[in-house]
Amino acid sequence: MIRIIACGKVRDKWLKEGIAEYMKRLRPYDRVECIEVADEKAPETNSPAENEKVKEIEGERLLRNVRETDHMILLDLAGTVMDSPSLASHIDMCRTQGKPVIDFVIGGSLGVSDALIKRADVRWKLSDNTFPHQLCRLIVLEQVYRSFRILNHEPYHK
Repeated sequence: MIRIIACGKVRDKWLKEGIAEYMKRLRPYDRVECIEVADEKAPETNSPAENEKVKEIEGERLLRNVRETDHMILLDLAGTVMDSPSLASHIDMCRTQGKPVIDFVIGGSLGVSDALIKRADVRWKLSDNTFPHQLCRLIVLEQVYRSFRILNHEPYHK
């Protein structure tokens, strides 16, 4: 099972449609679930300490959905970049090592808490570019779909 556990709600219709499309494409390969947790208000006037508190609160909300037996991949700007074949290999390794649930955890707009970093089995940096955290959900689903196509030796042109 693949789970996307993310902070905040997707509001844009085009993103919702893209996410729904990739969830549909993934159905033949695995069960997929998207879990949204509430994001915390973080005004621009917040102090650094207040922003850290926001990350802690959001981190706790995200962690409540991660089970001890799950393999957790945290999206993190300080993580390691994985290309598509590397992600496919990682997903395959999880399966062969008896980790049937892979959680892709996406923090809020301020980043991720120390507790999330500590719990993560892998910290994945999508790119050197910065993406809105809501768009990351679509990118992750697309990359997971691409991974399954790679693992099944199927072409991917879309």
